[in-house]
Amino acid sequence: MKAGFIGTGSMGSILIEAFIHSGAFNPEQIIAGNRTIHKVEMLAERYPGLQVARSNREVVQESDLIFLCVKPSEFKKVIDEIKEDVLPSQFVVSITSPVLIKHLEGLLPAKISKVIPSITNYVLSGATLCIHGNRMQPEDKEWLENLFAHISSPISVSENYTRISSDLSSCGPAFLANFLQSFIDAAVEATGISNEEATMLASEMTLGTGKLLTTGGFNPISLQKRVSVPGGITEEGLRILEEELAGVFSRVILATHSKYEEDLEKAEHRFTLKQ
Repeated sequence: MKAGFIGTGSMGSILIEAFIHSGAFNPEQIIAGNRTIHKVEMLAERYPGLQVARSNREVVQESDLIFLCVKPSEFKKVIDEIKEDVLPSQFVVSITSPVLIKHLEGLLPAKISKVIPSITNYVLSGATLCIHGNRMQPEDKEWLENLFAHISSPISVSENYTRISSDLSSCGPAFLANFLQSFIDAAVEATGISNEEATMLASEMTLGTGKLLTTGGFNPISLQKRVSVPGGITEEGLRILEEELAGVFSRVILATHSKYEEDLEKAEHRFTLKQ
């Protein structure tokens, strides 16, 4: 099995490194290409044996499993470039949420899936969202999700819920990091604790909280109840958060969905333009 990557930007390189670190693939099993070839050459230096492709077509011709890790605006151009080389026996996995399965199946004969990764996959954790096309048989779906199980918890979702699922699993780390940084900054300003110490404490707290919510038997509501005591300090802090954050995440979701709808319309336009 040889895996090819078209695009080695932020998420493409994260997937490559996670697969190598997890043992899912050896570097020799990977071929990668990118518009800026230097980025791939740097990966090849870091992981000897990884093959540098000089074109997108070379990636397709050398691979059994092809990952499309490009921006929505570049997607149609890449598809047009490789479509004559893609075979029905190959697997094509897109990590670009606004490009729909129907767009890919309409132009490529391969078995198609869309998998939305997360930065948490870099440390072999977090979720990957799996959306499978009509040509994917049950054994194909199982095989692909077993592959992603090396670096994540694969979760099958409906394409209709791609955006909200991505908000939680893929955008969520940035949203949570933003919340933590605000907490850290306030702690430093109010008390004089060093930024380094506050960051370490907040980071360790986040790690422990994640374990409580995944393997510790808690959910977000039960965890709050367990930590807070009526009339206590935590309860007072939660009261302030509930007052100040009321409606914030509803507005976040409205904003991300609005941007997603815009991206969907642009992708639809690119894929429906007459050649």
